[in-house]
Amino acid sequence: MTDRHDRQSGFRDAGEDIRTSRGVPDTPQTRAPAYRLAFADDEFLCRDDLRPVRLQLELLKPELAMTEAGVESTVVLFGGARVPRPASEDEEVEATGMARWYRVARLFAKAVTERSMKSGGREEVICTGGGPGVMEAGNRGAEEAGGKSIGLSIVLPHEQAPNAYVSPELCFNFHYFAVRKMHFLMRAKAIAVFPGGFGTLDETFETLTLIQTGRMKRVPVLLFGREFWESVVNFDALVKAGTIAEADLDLFRIVETAEEAIEAMDTWEGAGTKRSHVPGRT
Repeated sequence: MTDRHDRQSGFRDAGEDIRTSRGVPDTPQTRAPAYRLAFADDEFLCRDDLRPVRLQLELLKPELAMTEAGVESTVVLFGGARVPRPASEDEEVEATGMARWYRVARLFAKAVTERSMKSGGREEVICTGGGPGVMEAGNRGAEEAGGKSIGLSIVLPHEQAPNAYVSPELCFNFHYFAVRKMHFLMRAKAIAVFPGGFGTLDETFETLTLIQTGRMKRVPVLLFGREFWESVVNFDALVKAGTIAEADLDLFRIVETAEEAIEAMDTWEGAGTKRSHVPGRT
């Protein structure tokens, strides 16, 4: 992250005082937790009372880094961490089963990044959850196209690390799921959703709810894989039950290929506008 010290006043900066405080004499007073600088005291920052501050910091750090990296908009990939790599890297060998979606996600991210690079690489930057499966495929496709990509990881109980294709300067780690979700959507120009589990469904329906209720601008929401989505979610049953409006079915589109998805992105009706009312509500 860029050092902003030159834009500050003549006061000493925080980093300088942290370095100075490490060199003070070792005494009972300087060893006391109360003596630590508040912003350099991990125990203090992790207190329950400081949760509002941590939420703010977790929102601010990636926002500053993405701004400084010149990221103006993103194309977000959601999808299962358990989607495997194809058995063969040969593009002529058909990927079967769920591995098909790894290949499609990789091709989609590569195609999006190639056209992003033609316009300076600031728009439509690929953004994933930073993990394996579909997320790895998205970051990998972006790297193969010569572009940068974002990974929004989150701390989970099992040992993990970001996938090797995330751009290091855009590789973030979160404690709060809610703040991570905000970063997924704050710059999104399109949402590409591949087959996945609970996390994928959660992210998908939260996105659709925000657009449905006018809390977020319309963006293309692309669900890859008709067979998967029609077997997992009966959208028509929701309309029949009256829990969503038929017009809500226009908030997303089911696609099969990278080419079909990009065509849908470029022709999405109402993109960038917000709903002024929720259909079917009185």
